Amino acid sequence: MRTLAGRYELEQRIGIGGMSEVWRAHDVVLDRPVAVKLMAPDGRDERASVERIRAEARSAARLVHPNVASVHDFGTATTVPGRESPYIVMELAEGETLASHLRAGPLDWRIGVRVCAEISAALAAAHAHGIVHRDVKPANVILTPAGVKVLDFGIATPAGAPDRTPDGMVVGTPAYLAPEQFDRRPATPAADIYALGVLLYYCLTGRLPYPADSTTQLLGLRRRQAPEPLPEVPGLPAEVAELCQRCLDDDPANRPTSLVAALVLAEAVDARVYVPMMAAVPRPRTPAVSPWTERAAAEVTEAAQITDWDTMAER
Repeated sequence: MRTLAGRYELEQRIGIGGMSEVWRAHDVVLDRPVAVKLMAPDGRDERASVERIRAEARSAARLVHPNVASVHDFGTATTVPGRESPYIVMELAEGETLASHLRAGPLDWRIGVRVCAEISAALAAAHAHGIVHRDVKPANVILTPAGVKVLDFGIATPAGAPDRTPDGMVVGTPAYLAPEQFDRRPATPAADIYALGVLLYYCLTGRLPYPADSTTQLLGLRRRQAPEPLPEVPGLPAEVAELCQRCLDDDPANRPTSLVAALVLAEAVDARVYVPMMAAVPRPRTPAVSPWTERAAAEVTEAAQITDWDTMAER
């Protein structure tokens, strides 16, 4: 069994991506299960790549929220002779990804809205700390018996920071990238909100708001066409449909904040989400604020909601 830093015993690989792999591991010092994300540094400037990932992990470690999978540790390991690969140790969230649930089709709208309310609350906490996630998507959301856990804040970055990734590389998943991200503009909370809008659309309809059959076609459509309007969903409150449309606005200034999104969505299903007080500090209003948004923003709550995903559709 492979052990990192004499402490983290890698037990089973549970995920793999283009530049990383995730392992279920055991922390022998604290005797607890953890998730370890091993990443491949950029071969052109390995030291700068490791330092960038270290800085991003440090930012993510500041987040403490019930809907965020916490970052515990950072280190480097020798994967091949003479080469150090960074790794991030995170909370192991037990459950299935939202991506797994969506393979069966759209969610009951009450479940989908509740899931997105908790994702929004996690983003509100991150944005209040000046952190942008950059890769909000179904595969980075775990549905646990206690509610949503948003994963992969390990590639988070300070809001407004310049794009430090290598030329030709865009951080994030194409279907969930905001229009401005294709131009490599500095990361902002509004980019996360665009991804939230795509995610909400997917939860409600079982498909993306772009009629594409391939990544190449998708990238072309993203640059030429606006997202398709949300089709009618029986029973869906009008304020949720309006919020989804605003999240997908091409202009970042017209998108709602994560705090407003969390409150509107939570109110629509009579749920309560955990919103840190620092996220509730009044900020400049975005254009076209609706009465629903005004009402929701006046009802900030700090209570966490425990969710039973199997029975939610019956409520």
